[in-house]
Amino acid sequence: MASSNERPPTENQVSNLPGCKVLITSHNDEGKGVVKHTEPVKWGLYDEERLAMSIAWTTQFPSDLNNEADIKLHKDRMAEGKTGLALGGGTVLRYVDFAPNYESMMHRTQSVDYGIVTHGTIIAKFDSGEEHLMHAGDVCVQRATMHSWKNPSKTEWARMIFSLQDIKPLFFGEERLREAGVGDAEIIPPSGNDD
Repeated sequence: MASSNERPPTENQVSNLPGCKVLITSHNDEGKGVVKHTEPVKWGLYDEERLAMSIAWTTQFPSDLNNEADIKLHKDRMAEGKTGLALGGGTVLRYVDFAPNYESMMHRTQSVDYGIVTHGTIIAKFDSGEEHLMHAGDVCVQRATMHSWKNPSKTEWARMIFSLQDIKPLFFGEERLREAGVGDAEIIPPSGNDD
């Protein structure tokens, strides 16, 4: 029986949090579940290495798993290197590490995001002025609002995992609420799903 209990080295990791790996499953010749391969998380470093992000997986929606089409699509997309925070017609699973006392830019994506704190604490901040402290295990169902994330610790890194899912165009009255605060090539490319 194959096992992948060891943590692979992670590329460009700057935080002191545990390394991560992604297990991609498939079926063997008998139709039984197996792990096809394991990938280490590869970090992209931003904002003077105070923000680290990694894309663990992407899909189209619904996914086509026949003949490993979804795996090929994901690998092709990663080779292009142009995936924004969200993905038109699909999903993005992303790790984000926040340095001590770091706050992300205020932004909005055209997506529903499940933001799960896995290590440390995070303050979810909104353009209304609201702030909510989140602990490990807490989830923010982020529904295309203007928001930012802040690690309030002065000494410890924090980590969140995000699952971002494309949405239909969102309106507030007559106004179309578009992606905002992202698209700076230095931070991350635009998602391209609100055209």
